[in-house]
Amino acid sequence: MMSAMNTPTLFTVARMVLIPVFILVYIIPGAWSYPASAILFAIAALTDWFDGYLARRLNQTTRFGAFLDPVADKLIVVAALVLLIGAHGNLLLSLAGLVIIGREIVVSALREWMAEMNRRGIIAVSWLGKVKTTVQIIATIVLLAFPPDLSRPMVWIGYVLIYAAAGLTLWSMILYLRAAWPALRSGLRPDTGSSG
Repeated sequence: MMSAMNTPTLFTVARMVLIPVFILVYIIPGAWSYPASAILFAIAALTDWFDGYLARRLNQTTRFGAFLDPVADKLIVVAALVLLIGAHGNLLLSLAGLVIIGREIVVSALREWMAEMNRRGIIAVSWLGKVKTTVQIIATIVLLAFPPDLSRPMVWIGYVLIYAAAGLTLWSMILYLRAAWPALRSGLRPDTGSSG
């Protein structure tokens, strides 16, 4: 276990530790809590880029790190979206948030299933997924940085960005499903192997 805890993995763990911290900061009363929570979320997002860079640069990729990194990513995104949905309390943000969270669940399940079939490479991360992640992070930072007040122009900018992220999310999910469809279709066929 200790050999798995190299520098990139420690950055991933630090990202997970930041989750309850930025949630706590966000819910503490005070105008300062919004920009502070946005900064913490931005730091966590930077560690995502940095641990991947270090893993490649130092040649310290491990199976544990490959498992933990996407888990940390999804935890922090879902935590932020649930926090924002609760704070804004409207259908507009809830729909976009649920689309993004739903996609994460579907794609995670799809990747797990494909891994069991030794066909994980079929749904590797694409450029579209990276663009989606970038837009999603920017949208989340903007929405965290300001009180949930629709009279603020920056909040509406955050809404536009989160809907752009939701659209990219659906598009990338469709591409994943299309790439995986042949394997999915073969998996739906009944097992014809002998039982005796």
